[in-house]
Amino acid sequence: MKPKMIWANLAVDNLERTTKFYTDLGFKPNGAPNEQLTSFIMGENDFIIHFFRKEVLQSNMNMVVSDAHSAAEILFTLSADSQKQVDDWADEVVKAGGKMLSQPEAFGAGYYGFMFADPDGHRYNVFYM
Repeated sequence: MKPKMIWANLAVDNLERTTKFYTDLGFKPNGAPNEQLTSFIMGENDFIIHFFRKEVLQSNMNMVVSDAHSAAEILFTLSADSQKQVDDWADEVVKAGGKMLSQPEAFGAGYYGFMFADPDGHRYNVFYM
């Protein structure tokens, strides 16, 4: 396979809350939110994450969507340019309403970072190496 693009579709309970969270973190909207989804562009390669209302995504997929608060469905990794940027992003995540899963710290050989979850439990690893 040689797909032109890849993106993620995640389920959320509250589109307004999700839109505010990712906007507060500075991510670029991918079009205007509507009654079914809100969408953001992340990173220099324009990775897109669509956040669908849970019932819309379940209906379209014809399957039950997992509860991201109780099990990790995926771990997205966001790369930072410095340890200071990691620390700054940790502060931004807390201010925006994210849940810190670990505090910024050194780990492994030459890695520094932290983990957090958005208000719907979707997990992210932020690190500098």
